[in-house]
Amino acid sequence: MKFATRLDRFGEEIFASLNEKKLELERQGRKIYNLSIGTPDFEPPRHIMDALVESAQDPASWKYSLRDIPELLQAVCEYYRERFGVDLDPGQVMSCYGTQEGVGHLALALLNPGDTILLPDPCYPVFQAGALLAEAEPWYYPMTKEHGFRIHLDDIPEEIAKKAKVMIVSFPANPVGSTAAPGFYEELVEWARKHDVLIVHDNAYSDIIFETDPGNSFFHTPGAMDVGVEFFSLSKSFNVTGARISFLVGRKDVVDAVRLLRSQIDFGMFLPIQKAAIAALKGSKETVKAQCAEYKNRRDALCQGARSIGWDIPDSGGSMFVWAPVPQGHGSSMDFCMELLNRAGVLCTPGSSFGPHGEGYVRFALVLPADQIAMMLKAVKDSGILDQAAF
Repeated sequence: MKFATRLDRFGEEIFASLNEKKLELERQGRKIYNLSIGTPDFEPPRHIMDALVESAQDPASWKYSLRDIPELLQAVCEYYRERFGVDLDPGQVMSCYGTQEGVGHLALALLNPGDTILLPDPCYPVFQAGALLAEAEPWYYPMTKEHGFRIHLDDIPEEIAKKAKVMIVSFPANPVGSTAAPGFYEELVEWARKHDVLIVHDNAYSDIIFETDPGNSFFHTPGAMDVGVEFFSLSKSFNVTGARISFLVGRKDVVDAVRLLRSQIDFGMFLPIQKAAIAALKGSKETVKAQCAEYKNRRDALCQGARSIGWDIPDSGGSMFVWAPVPQGHGSSMDFCMELLNRAGVLCTPGSSFGPHGEGYVRFALVLPADQIAMMLKAVKDSGILDQAAF
């Protein structure tokens, strides 16, 4: 059978191939430190799990939900008001089965073949995947060391800005771990208005910021609601990645368009998951704050520990990731990932899988406790992989 040509746009999924190599080494009895995938190792708060279980005990919960229940939409609105100081109407909110699914459907709802979409490079791979599924034309704006891995709007040529229909922005940024510069969102709103570009803000890591910035919503910026939408996820803040709970919020015409597309594809989020989401949004946030402090401990253990053994890894400003330069003389980012795995038993992700500007870097996920990160760095040092490295 000849399959759809759109599949030709996608290569082998990098995490699957790395996992195969990990399993092979584990079968040989090797100790592997897996920092490749950003799946939190913390448990969900008990009240969230209890809400899901209680709802699942009700036979009525197993019917098609058909919609987001009003209680859930109101909970998102209340959360945005209390956490971010942003007022939303329930009509400006819809659920998604995770931001990954949401980005894909948003591209299909907004973009026609040949439309231009602006994407960060490096970026979370689904940003590119969504554009390719919609047969849009991605234009990559660079996130480079010279600009602190932040967006430099002046790097976008005027002719590209005039053509662009959508721009995806994400801070704190995966994979590079940068946060937005002061005043950036005000500049972005003005730029979007000037060029009539819809801003799509991925706000997955607003609760994992390590400096004085408390994290916020794009809509905290005056005028942002006129030019954009935002994906807001519970996955990392509440450790519910497998439940796939995310929301698209913001400009109502955009939310309505994506909701119309979604209505043709599924019958709504499983009701027990909606109840779990409500419990997360309305419950205590103490675990979220404590978790951020623990991520900072891990960030410090990795970055400061690496520098102490001669690997100059700068501190990440936010997210659950660290962006590390490949030591000179160790080939491509994929070459170094495999060398690090084979020699030290350390599994990370090659920067090249996040876009062309990712080459020369690897990404570590902060998914091990600080003491295990220290053991991981000892394994790196003992392997001798850094002995002749230059940065």
